[in-house]
Amino acid sequence: MEIFYTEQVADGICMLDREESGHIVKVLRHRAGDELSLFDGRGNLYRCRLTDASPVAAKARVLEQIPDWGAVPYRLTMAVCPTKRNERYEWFAEKATEMGVDAIVPVIGDHSERRIFKTERLKKILLSASKQSLKGRIPAVEEPCTVREFIRRCDPSALRLIAYCFDMDGARRKAVGDVLDAQPGRPVSILIGPEGDFSREEALLALDSGFIPVHLGSSRLRTETAALAAVAALYVKYLCTSV
Repeated sequence: MEIFYTEQVADGICMLDREESGHIVKVLRHRAGDELSLFDGRGNLYRCRLTDASPVAAKARVLEQIPDWGAVPYRLTMAVCPTKRNERYEWFAEKATEMGVDAIVPVIGDHSERRIFKTERLKKILLSASKQSLKGRIPAVEEPCTVREFIRRCDPSALRLIAYCFDMDGARRKAVGDVLDAQPGRPVSILIGPEGDFSREEALLALDSGFIPVHLGSSRLRTETAALAAVAALYVKYLCTSV
């Protein structure tokens, strides 16, 4: 299934940018009258007919709009510390998009080795991953903030989880799946630390703020692996048993 992206939809007309227009007309050789499938990154799929096969500014008329196309039955925010190597974080974000995530928040922890993170390249990767995995909504990529900032501003109505490696004053860590089973239906926010884990102070702040401590099994996972394992836990729980 060929899927193309458009940011501009108005009055039943989809306008395509230079990159998508060139791909449709020059590479795939589509012509006026051909039917196309477009998505807007906000959850809508449009069945369209190409009306202007310009290689720099193609246009298509909407035949049908399909809302919530490719949507998953949960709301998930992943707040993940940037990895030392950027490509590892990009790998996590790409695969998380394929399974289903609503927002990715780069958070800077006390033990983070990478403290500067630029989001523009990541947004392009998520656009491509949304196309590939037939998702109508592109995950939001928020600007970096500190772990403490994220903890303080995180939606209190969400099921807030923090995964860390060490024991914290008798706070018993639960398996992610067990927590999801016990509290179904709520939006979920999961906080994943850097290679050196969270500091004790960050973990205490999270617990004091209502975060539930969780673990992802007995293995010591890299940051990007732990983050993806958390995403996969929701994907398997809500989707793999219903297909």
